[in-house]
Amino acid sequence: MTAEYVNDYMLRLSEEMKGQYVISPRYLNDVNLKRGLRNADGTGVLVGVTGIGSVQGYIVEDGVRVPQKGRLYYRGISMEDIVEAHRKNDTFGFEEVAYLLIVGKLPTSEQLKEFNEILAAARDLPNGFYEDMILKIPSRNIMNKLGRCVLALYSYDKDPDNTSLENMIRQSIVLMARFPTIVAQAYATKRHHFDGKSLYIHNPKPELSVSENFLRMVREDKAYTRNEALLLDLMLMIQAEHGGGNNSTFVCRALSSTGTDTYSAISGAIGSLKGPLHGGANSKVMEMFNYISENVKDWKDDEEIKNYLRKLVRKEAGDRSGKIYGLGHAVYTISDPRAGLLRKYAVDVAREKGCEDQLELLKKVEEYGIPILMEEKNMDMPICANVDLYSGLIYRMLGIPEELCTPLFAVARISGWCAHRIEEVMTGGRLMRPAYRASMIRVPYVDIKDRK
Repeated sequence: MTAEYVNDYMLRLSEEMKGQYVISPRYLNDVNLKRGLRNADGTGVLVGVTGIGSVQGYIVEDGVRVPQKGRLYYRGISMEDIVEAHRKNDTFGFEEVAYLLIVGKLPTSEQLKEFNEILAAARDLPNGFYEDMILKIPSRNIMNKLGRCVLALYSYDKDPDNTSLENMIRQSIVLMARFPTIVAQAYATKRHHFDGKSLYIHNPKPELSVSENFLRMVREDKAYTRNEALLLDLMLMIQAEHGGGNNSTFVCRALSSTGTDTYSAISGAIGSLKGPLHGGANSKVMEMFNYISENVKDWKDDEEIKNYLRKLVRKEAGDRSGKIYGLGHAVYTISDPRAGLLRKYAVDVAREKGCEDQLELLKKVEEYGIPILMEEKNMDMPICANVDLYSGLIYRMLGIPEELCTPLFAVARISGWCAHRIEEVMTGGRLMRPAYRASMIRVPYVDIKDRK
């Protein structure tokens, strides 16, 4: 059977199937239907309670959403306060954030030191893992390789299905420690196998932070500046957690509600984060940024920038989607605290890398794009720049290729996922099973000899 025949069969079958995947608007417009687990006003359907993270972008008064300055809390502590404290002290903070999310409280100096030592001891992959799971089966997509490697770690665990608190904590620490190593080595292998580049594998060093180790592992010369490492550390801190309602965390909790093992629950979250509507959003921002930088001749001409942004919204330029990527958020209204921190602390590295003009152009996209988008779309609710507007450029300034942006998101978010998994197993108590309304009509069974 030839490939051409198979392709022709798939085409014919798909044409025959199209009518089976249409649902009448009379079902979709039902007021009781919560499509995407969203209420009619755009708020999320309440399905659980969490003490891990809180995302606040508005308050509800008399049934109406009232915009508020965005806030993100980790275990009740302002994420902005955590970041600002570490920037003031010139220290790396992601490990402290990971401890806070998993354990539930801030560590003392001794507790953080011990936690870091345990993480460092767990960073190396099992014997033969790199050769068998990464080198022999390279993948063009690092997220797919990460998900596969997480599932494979199940086989290296002597007690993988045990859902006791002690065992889940052990598994969480192992996954948090190994994510950066897997991503870095999967990228090196992909780069060698598919891009024809030299293969170099750098092992993590125990005395370095997660961000320092990652830059060291993915760079051929292992060199990085402290400002670069601190900026990447900031990226990890702000992406570590975002409440229980984001898609990947919800997937992790839904899987955990079945009683499945940690590796299966986390691999599901990885698959969710890979989606371009979730973790892959910053790549769309950079694609848009390329359109803007190529078509706006004078980056200092505000009117030229505004005119091009209007073309984007009117589907006359860019990818013709009508979107200004990086503007707007499902929860945040007046501001996204993560975007504010990136805008503030990207300046030093932008200066180091000669990218100040690019950063200024993105700031103008934010400044002018918001009123243009609201005017063109007749929006009443305020919108703001979200974290994706600046994260793509920051990764580019750090020399991190686009294919590593979403995997780095996973390196940060694994701490939040694991905390939510533990919380779901310890406090959830019910299998998640939402309902779907059946739309099919009743039809009789027809014997095969009578079918047309």
